[in-house]
Amino acid sequence: MPTPPKPHAGLRPKVRRPSLKTWRSRVALVLIELVLLTTTVLLARFGIEDFLHALTFPGRFTGAVLLTVSLTTLVGAAAVLDHWIRHTFPYSGLVALFGAFTALLANVMLLVTTCKDGDSLLYNALFGVLAAGSAVAAFTVWRTSVMVPTPRRVAVAVIIPSVIAVANFGYQNLYQPYERETIPVITLSMGKAVLSQDRKAFAVPVDVTIQNPGTRGFYVLGSEFHAMAQKVPLSREDRLRQQWRLDAEKWPKVTEVNPLSRKEMHQEGDLLTAQPWMPFGHWIESTDNFTTRLVVQLPINTSYDQVTFYATASLARKDRLELEPPLRYLTNSWGGKKVPAWVKKQQTNESDFLVYRARVHENNAIDKYTRDARFVTVYWRFGKHGASVATSITRDGEEGRRTTTSEQREVTSRYGLVDLVTGAHVRNLWDIKSQH
Repeated sequence: MPTPPKPHAGLRPKVRRPSLKTWRSRVALVLIELVLLTTTVLLARFGIEDFLHALTFPGRFTGAVLLTVSLTTLVGAAAVLDHWIRHTFPYSGLVALFGAFTALLANVMLLVTTCKDGDSLLYNALFGVLAAGSAVAAFTVWRTSVMVPTPRRVAVAVIIPSVIAVANFGYQNLYQPYERETIPVITLSMGKAVLSQDRKAFAVPVDVTIQNPGTRGFYVLGSEFHAMAQKVPLSREDRLRQQWRLDAEKWPKVTEVNPLSRKEMHQEGDLLTAQPWMPFGHWIESTDNFTTRLVVQLPINTSYDQVTFYATASLARKDRLELEPPLRYLTNSWGGKKVPAWVKKQQTNESDFLVYRARVHENNAIDKYTRDARFVTVYWRFGKHGASVATSITRDGEEGRRTTTSEQREVTSRYGLVDLVTGAHVRNLWDIKSQH
């Protein structure tokens, strides 16, 4: 009796040899091809855009990874055809299994990303279907007679790309959003006061400088410089505990917090001047600095005793978003445009607002397609009691919605929003007024 031939060392016992003889096998082939080719098209679309246009090196690296994965799933789709129909390549089943597993890993990660950050129900459903479909595809291919020549090498070939993909996913979605970077700093310095030629007025020059010592560039969404003039008469008698209590009770109600003083009687300041000190939508690159000189003028016989200077700026990281078009003037509060309640909070009815707006583009292709369009809105406030800048990044029409603390933290982290403040810098005027 002849001895039966020994099976190939790397061949698993056959469970089912794929063919087109049954309708179930034909349906399985069509569904596997549909899953792998759809995954290939989506990953290639995201990968090409990220590889060419992502704002950061990790983003472009992600694009390269997505392109590699899309090529793998495309080769896997071709291997499935050979494994099911032609049987010309002995390891086509193994390549098909590897392609299906790669598609499963990619679709699961994309599903997690879109569920976590995306707004599109269509993409959530699509990646959910693709993840389930690629799981079924991998199981179906595994159930066929797949030849594995050297299991250890194959395991290494599967593990290494998986580790790279998971590490890149974790970096993009876990580490990078909470990365701490050196942020820019605003400094304010006052020059020597100068009398006018007729000695009836004087001017105080003020330099406002922003320095960016970090490795990231920043958009300046809004900036403001303002000076508050104050009368500070001196009390003949010591102001003690009861007067200090009364002064301290005013702190939560005013924008300027004056010190508790034994002799000085601080009165509410009046806005002297206010203006942006850096153009809206301008940016400052890494290691750059920008200085603006401003001049504040007063008559020499002014009744004010002090002038207090402030400067603020609202920034966003250039590697987290892109503005298109640049920030443009939209409307104002006295022209019929309602200003959201959260902007008016702690402000008086005497404040007015200028409103600027721009479209925000995400820093990667996945977010670009799976998230609704966002817009940055800048509110530049001015009034008798000072000036300030407030910003928000929301979907169109949601500018007035009150956001929770966790939502504010998520937006701040995603776009790298930073508010810079310098002041109060106080300049006493007695020495100048004495020259009258």
